[in-house]
Amino acid sequence: MSKNSKVLNLKDKISGNEVDLSLCNLAEVPVRELAFFTKATVLDLSCNNITSLPPEFCNLTHLVKIDLSKNQLTCLPDDLGNLSYLQHLDLYNNKLTNLPVSFSQLRSLKWCDLKDNPLEPDLAKAAGDCLDEKQCKQCAIKVLQHMRGIQDEVDRAREKRLLKEKEQERKKEVKQREREAREKEARKREKAEEKEKRRKEYNAQVAATAAREQQKKKNEEKKKKNGQAADKKVVESAPKPRRSLIGLVFKLLLLLCLGLAGVAAACRLTDLRKEDMCVPVNVAVDDGLSWAKEQEGVVRQLVSNLSSAAKEFLESTQASKN
Repeated sequence: MSKNSKVLNLKDKISGNEVDLSLCNLAEVPVRELAFFTKATVLDLSCNNITSLPPEFCNLTHLVKIDLSKNQLTCLPDDLGNLSYLQHLDLYNNKLTNLPVSFSQLRSLKWCDLKDNPLEPDLAKAAGDCLDEKQCKQCAIKVLQHMRGIQDEVDRAREKRLLKEKEQERKKEVKQREREAREKEARKREKAEEKEKRRKEYNAQVAATAAREQQKKKNEEKKKKNGQAADKKVVESAPKPRRSLIGLVFKLLLLLCLGLAGVAAACRLTDLRKEDMCVPVNVAVDDGLSWAKEQEGVVRQLVSNLSSAAKEFLESTQASKN
């Protein structure tokens, strides 16, 4: 059956402001079709096989009276409280044990029948017997009060849960801040340690540079001193060539004397003394020997004087040491 045929059939069920769908052997409520008829404020779904109402049923906010008696309902939609214009609700002879918390929001409700439902004890006590009009009106008032009490408990529980969640969130934020503070402190400490390390390295470099400079100065001073000493040695050693020259002359004279002595010895001790060239040599030697004999006393006196002077010098040196 198409949607249009359903709507057409539903039109056949409408009389004035009432839609009569009782005794239609319905297992579901035709919510989409009912939504088209906003002027039909009375809905009779009694004596069917409806086990539950779809969530969309709560969008039929134009309804003022609903009859769901003699069905198989085990529960009602959570958003039933959206039916803000609902004044009359008949739930007689179903299988309800509880009502949704939003039932407390049905502020226009004036009449309610909950007989012959396996209600939980507190709800059954609030609903009463509902045997006549007055009792059904009392049922509406007391059930609303009961459900408002439950709503308050739910609200308090939700508020308590929200407070608990907020407290947990606050503790979580505190822990997060503490962790961030620790991390910040650790980073600060690491930066300080790194800075101290760089400072030590810098000081070490400065000290090393200063040590090198000082060593360089010492080396320069040492080189300067060595240079001055070298210059002094050069100055002091300058006369050496003179002493060397004197030594050379002395050596030459010594060689000459030796040569002359050799010639004299050859002329006096060998057969060469008869030669003409040795005659003047022998004469000179004889004259020298004569002169030496004449000077022998003078030499002895001079040696004696030198010995006395040396002895006195040694004695004075020994006395000064003591």
